[in-house]
Amino acid sequence: MEVFSKSDIGLVRTSNQDDCRFGVFSPCCAWAVVCDGMGGANGGNVASAAAVELISEQITQLYDEKLSKDQLATLLTDIVQRANTRLFDLSLSDPKLEGMGTTCELVLVKERTVHVVHVGDSRTYAIRGGKIKQLTEDHSVVQEMVKRGEITPDDAITHPNKNIITRALGIRPEVCLDYIEANFTYGDVLLICTDGLTNCVQTGEIVKIVHENRGEDMTNKLIEKAKDGGGTDNITVTVIY
Repeated sequence: MEVFSKSDIGLVRTSNQDDCRFGVFSPCCAWAVVCDGMGGANGGNVASAAAVELISEQITQLYDEKLSKDQLATLLTDIVQRANTRLFDLSLSDPKLEGMGTTCELVLVKERTVHVVHVGDSRTYAIRGGKIKQLTEDHSVVQEMVKRGEITPDDAITHPNKNIITRALGIRPEVCLDYIEANFTYGDVLLICTDGLTNCVQTGEIVKIVHENRGEDMTNKLIEKAKDGGGTDNITVTVIY
């Protein structure tokens, strides 16, 4: 099992408020975390970096290959909840950090199962046999509008409120997290990304790049495609296969 990751400032932003990290526990077990920070001049940077740091430390210290699926689900969600508490406490300790927060995708693949803890509008996709499936559902204003039938998914792509999210780490003392399990088979590619990719690259183009490239070429080409599409935000992509 291999993991490749890249983060880029894009073409418009003055700083990169995304952060990411990954690791491999064994030939059949790997993990990755991707965060997209928000809030103030430096708040987004602090939020994403602090979340990634805590989550990375916790998962490397606490993961045990003997954990059952249920125990692993509890561990991963607990770790992300601890990151939320850490960020919320930080925001209270410094007025400059008030209101900061971050999205979070924590993904762990063990043998034939993908475990995802998700909050915000960063995404985790599974790509298999020329098809792409979004495993996560955006926690955003426009996604709520789509669910209520007020707009179509195509409308959501260009809606003026598409960047307003309804959940994030660090905003409140407790956060409601989504936990997702999915099957993983040889040949699958997991893509974990911030909205800097998905706002600028269509899913069909993502699938084409994934199938035509491997390793760093895959992450580089995805970043390049997002820049070709405008590069309007920070872009972070991580792939596991």
